[in-house]
Amino acid sequence: MRLSIVIPVLNEAANLGAALAPLQGLRAKGHEVIVVDGGSVDATLDVARRYADRVIASARGRARQLNAGLSAVSGDVVLLLHADTCLPLHADQRIEEALTTRVWGRFDVRIAGRSRWLPLVSAMMNLRSRLTGIATGDQAIFAWREALVSIGGVPDLPLMEDVALSKKLRRLSPPACLRERVTTSGRRWMANGPIRTITLMWALRLAFFLGVSPDRLARAYYPPGRTE
Repeated sequence: MRLSIVIPVLNEAANLGAALAPLQGLRAKGHEVIVVDGGSVDATLDVARRYADRVIASARGRARQLNAGLSAVSGDVVLLLHADTCLPLHADQRIEEALTTRVWGRFDVRIAGRSRWLPLVSAMMNLRSRLTGIATGDQAIFAWREALVSIGGVPDLPLMEDVALSKKLRRLSPPACLRERVTTSGRRWMANGPIRTITLMWALRLAFFLGVSPDRLARAYYPPGRTE
């Protein structure tokens, strides 16, 4: 198995080096790292070129950036990784083992931060994912490249693209829910408050389930002027 790790970025210069450095061991084993930039105006591109096999420019938006990366991969398996999420040790081995019986999967997640609410939020995310077969982008979704191509890639939505992707992949097989944890930054949760953030996310998911337009949901989620 050769793994292609696709990372969408936007103005991540301050944190990207720390996120990409741990992936160099995987690159040394023959896996590839592809960074897809959505129009950064800081030094993100300079940092990415030091640590990635390929750096691609794309239209802004996580789904569009992921699809741009998907079109460039050469590996058998694609791992969709957020720029502020770190993989556990031996992630490639665990993915390979999981995909012997499943088409796709994801890791459990741990949200890093000082708030005492974050471990509870993490546990709830992992439990919900197991019960529903729906993964979030924070959980580092992975799948056979052929499976992603067969469903048309990542749904081109401004928000909830991970939910829509999970639903499509779930038709091919249930997800492999790995108990090894990726660690994702709690910066969004800390900036807006854990309770406020999770309440907002629940409300957005419910609205999405009820058919509210993803464009309308994105306007409620992202600050003015941001789409990522």
